[in-house]
Amino acid sequence: MDDVAEAAGVSRALVSLVMRNAPNVSDRRRKAVLDAADRLGYRPNAAARSLAERRSNTLGVVVNDLHNTFFADLVDGVHEVAQANGFRLLLNTAWRTDIDERQAVEAFLEYRVDGILVLGPTADGDTLRDASKNTPVVTIGSSFPGVDAVVNDDLRGGELAAEHLVNLGHRDIVHLDGGNGAGADHRREGFCGVMESMGLEVRVVPGEFTERSGLEAAIDLVEAGMVPTAVFAANDLAAVGMIDALTVAGHPVPESVSVIGYDNTHLAQLRHIGLTTIHQPRVEMGRLAAEIVLERLESGRRQSVCHVVTPELVVRNTTAPPVVTPRRASA
Repeated sequence: MDDVAEAAGVSRALVSLVMRNAPNVSDRRRKAVLDAADRLGYRPNAAARSLAERRSNTLGVVVNDLHNTFFADLVDGVHEVAQANGFRLLLNTAWRTDIDERQAVEAFLEYRVDGILVLGPTADGDTLRDASKNTPVVTIGSSFPGVDAVVNDDLRGGELAAEHLVNLGHRDIVHLDGGNGAGADHRREGFCGVMESMGLEVRVVPGEFTERSGLEAAIDLVEAGMVPTAVFAANDLAAVGMIDALTVAGHPVPESVSVIGYDNTHLAQLRHIGLTTIHQPRVEMGRLAAEIVLERLESGRRQSVCHVVTPELVVRNTTAPPVVTPRRASA
């Protein structure tokens, strides 16, 4: 900064004001400083500035799965609020494992970010509570006591999916589970509750929040001769994998099997897919999470908060009443 000040013919304090984008600097002097910095190849030292100001103006975002567009929409919402408030984002991925998630959180603590947002957490609550002792932490998709969170009412979402299929007339329904994915347990609970209340068999097959999971589950059902009339997949990716494998195996959707997903991602909205699904307001959830972090930074709030958003059923082309096969007359 001393070199820039000398080259621009101004004080070091003025260089500091320009680099912090302070408003009380004339356009002429600001231009002189920026031109000098450009000629010298100067960049502000963010680490030094964060030590001096005790704030880095960065938020760390841990993304559970880079292949799932659900998380891209969440990041859009986070970025919108962060940018409007002068914060930058650092992204890391957890690769759908609790070990990688813990390492990602620890890395952000070492970088001294001002807040950490964990999208679709898989780690245990203790890890996140410990991290929150050092910097504000908010989770999206799952909640833990003592940690700020934004969640969808996944239990109600599972109920909506089951109710839709039952109301269409389906009785043989399979739920493709989401494994340890955020919210998967509540979606399963909602589905099972509706099925039990209707006196219907509860069929749950293990899976994950991935397209491959849906594909492999469909193949297993076909090979076992246990293809149902309807499937509730734990998320849109798994639903698309299920549709692809069922179609290839000669069970077209929805003519033979109805399929409903969860999330209402852009993938579900593509016209040639037209997936019936449960909507989560993803961008809004990202905005809420970022606002919670910034509010805690400014207010020093200690009590944790949890915002619950309401899911909605979106009916498209992949669900229909079951085809009734007429019985042959007995001889």
